[in-house]
Amino acid sequence: MRETFLSFSPPAVGEEEIAEVAAALRSGWLTTGPRVARFERELAEAVGAEAALGVSSGTAAMQVGLAALGIGAGDEVITTPMTFCSTVHVIEHVGATPVLADVEPGTLCIDPVAVEAAVTPRTKAILPVHLYGHPCAMGPLLEIAKANGLALVEDAAHALPAIWNGRTVGSIGDLTAFSFYATKNLTTAEGGMLTGAKELIDRARPWALHGMSRDAHARYQAGGSWYYEVVLPGYKCNLTDLQAALGLVQLAKLPRFQERRAQIVSRYTAAFAEMPAVEPPVERSNVASAWHLYVIRLRLARLTIDRNRFIAELAARDIGASVHFIPVHLHPYYRDRYGFAPDDFPVAHAAYHRIVSLPLHPGLTDADVDDVIAAVAEVAETFAR
Repeated sequence: MRETFLSFSPPAVGEEEIAEVAAALRSGWLTTGPRVARFERELAEAVGAEAALGVSSGTAAMQVGLAALGIGAGDEVITTPMTFCSTVHVIEHVGATPVLADVEPGTLCIDPVAVEAAVTPRTKAILPVHLYGHPCAMGPLLEIAKANGLALVEDAAHALPAIWNGRTVGSIGDLTAFSFYATKNLTTAEGGMLTGAKELIDRARPWALHGMSRDAHARYQAGGSWYYEVVLPGYKCNLTDLQAALGLVQLAKLPRFQERRAQIVSRYTAAFAEMPAVEPPVERSNVASAWHLYVIRLRLARLTIDRNRFIAELAARDIGASVHFIPVHLHPYYRDRYGFAPDDFPVAHAAYHRIVSLPLHPGLTDADVDDVIAAVAEVAETFAR
């Protein structure tokens, strides 16, 4: 038995990040400025995108992206029920209607067959989610988008730095939204980035700062002009230099972080493949998952307890775990607004009752990994049917 509780996903922040934030504090410029501009350039280069726009969250990146594409009232956007609520919220925030399409049984990413069936004359975009860091089946989705004249906006909150068919996520669809929340593979505490073609990012940039034609750094630095114009009714969701200071150091560390994640995943998968009551996650041969989350599925027919009790038993053994996610159509707001029934999306609904997210972060020691494996094995064996 562990002597301390193993947190599910703490941030991996070291002295280098602290030093860079301190340097930003001493620089005299705290909000959107030179560090944000550098972070945008380096992130775009890292994922192979033409350009990038730093914003306050992955949610803001999606919302700004939809607004820049002109999506609004009367339009429909197809997305997945197996995601965090913000993916669907942003569709409503721009005035459009979310249309849900069920997920694939293996990856739990959005099913292209269901997407194609959901397309109507009002559809303007597809918003796939690279769930847990595993890229969606982008080939069919790109074909559907092209055939129907639809925009493809990717929710890549989990997917830095995932690869699909040799292409890094962030350089595939029209726009891609990344999250740098505290638990993500790269964190700026809060923050996000939108990547895409330069023309689209230039169009999105005013949406992130009140619709203004020039940001504060452009106005107040030497040689800048105080004059600006409001060109559209934008939001207030710009990234700050303090956040970018964190992001620049984290981006440099990302390859090392990912190497450690891969080592942990390899050990988990080898161990759980031997447990009859546990189904490890899949990784298709044409992708490299970012492995943001390691989500097992319980074979409940082999257990005398349900998923919730399984998580409680892990907690009793000082192992933190969680569930990603409660499907969107089960939440009261969306259930009541659109009249969804649980089995409207049967694959997502069935998977929800079986999924358990286990600790996965670069700070896990080999002993921590051993403890997680041992706890899962003990619970599965104790409550075997």
